[in-house]
Amino acid sequence: MQSHFDLFHLPATYAIDRDKLDVAYRELQNTVHPDRFAAKTEAEQRVAMQWATQANEAYQTLKHPVNRGVYLLKLQGIDALDAMNTQMAPAFLMQQMEWREAIDDARAAKSVAALDSLTAELRAAHRRIEAELGVLLDDAKDLDAARETVRQLRFMDKLLAEVGEVYEDIEA
Repeated sequence: MQSHFDLFHLPATYAIDRDKLDVAYRELQNTVHPDRFAAKTEAEQRVAMQWATQANEAYQTLKHPVNRGVYLLKLQGIDALDAMNTQMAPAFLMQQMEWREAIDDARAAKSVAALDSLTAELRAAHRRIEAELGVLLDDAKDLDAARETVRQLRFMDKLLAEVGEVYEDIEA
């Protein structure tokens, strides 16, 4: 079976050229879009729909850093989000608790300034973890460490989403 990377003629690496991914996706969508097959047989329409669905799924997977990391590990036979493996570095767990407290404090104080500062800190940490994941997957080939780093990055996404919800609560 063809990998998502093969589908878009991209190397199977964490570091990805988003412009090339976007162009390859648009080209593939133009080729297999179901509207182009409206006058074709039902079987051809069904195949076009399957290709379009696969292209959408592959694109969504590769464009998102966490999903791309999870997918690369899956290609190596590793379930990065295995519910049985919740181990994380103690330092990250402590930092996680501090961030949660900061969110609670900003919520209680209805402080947009505190949220702005926290958001900047979280985004910087997200970029750092994402860069680390790229090194672990593409250079070091350290799949065990990459598995934990993917989970950390996923946590950062959730934390940033939670901050967004607090902004909405404060503005409401």
